[in-house]
Amino acid sequence: MIELRHLRTLIALRDAGSLVEAAERVHLTQSALSHQIKDLEERLGTALFVRKTRPVEFTRAGQRLLALAEQVLPLVRMGERDVARLIGHEPGRLHMAIECHSCFQWLMPTIDHFRDHWPEVEIDIPGGHHFDPLPALAREQLDLVITADPQPLSGVYYEPLFRYQGLLAVARQHRLAERAFVAPEDLADETLITYPVEHARLDVFTQFLDPAGVRPREIRTAELTVMMMQLVASGRGVCALPNWALTEYLERDYVKAVGIGEAGMWSTLYAAIREESREQPWMEDFLRTARETSFAVLEGIKPA
Repeated sequence: MIELRHLRTLIALRDAGSLVEAAERVHLTQSALSHQIKDLEERLGTALFVRKTRPVEFTRAGQRLLALAEQVLPLVRMGERDVARLIGHEPGRLHMAIECHSCFQWLMPTIDHFRDHWPEVEIDIPGGHHFDPLPALAREQLDLVITADPQPLSGVYYEPLFRYQGLLAVARQHRLAERAFVAPEDLADETLITYPVEHARLDVFTQFLDPAGVRPREIRTAELTVMMMQLVASGRGVCALPNWALTEYLERDYVKAVGIGEAGMWSTLYAAIREESREQPWMEDFLRTARETSFAVLEGIKPA
């Protein structure tokens, strides 16, 4: 009567807070998800949650199934890992590079969780390399690259992890602080603070400024997000960052965030791997863990 897909759906509904977002997480249409839940409720003879509540308010029956899901799904996941080991796959190597300065917020918990379940996989994030990560991935010097800038490379597959919105961080007293969004020309007289990477790899240029033919008055760089926030808060510039990277600073009222463009500036973060790695059980588990961890610790992201 109760299937694993039902338990996964209830977990997604609880975590997402609405049918629309839950449907995205389990890769169904809202109509298909509603039909699945209605079918389960008819089988059980009781409602599982109160309609038109946000966040979703579960009934006692729904809460009981949520508790069941929290017990059963981790056991199923553990069983899948054990079976993968039993069929004799060789221990793997996971050397990765991160083309994302603010990704450690979700990546480190992902690695910690993964290491607990796959201790035989060698994990490393090499530092100080002087090569482009994606070509190095194709040459087998790396095994995974976190990137928002996929390039067409033979033998390289890009697994979408999640979508995120870029926001403009400004000082609380800044002239743009109360705006709902900025247009490209609003940055023509601003100092734009970026990470020290090529402009061709920054969404604020490729998606926003370059198409409009606009250049900021000045561009300066900073290595760390906290340094960028100090510069922004003191009125020495503005910067574009993923929404999750700004969460703690917005909660402390340290800076203000403004939308970039009327429609918003959305991008997708990918895990780049080699085609032959896609079927490795430990790689499949790492990618799944990365997605699950991201949605557990980051706010404002969407399924890719």
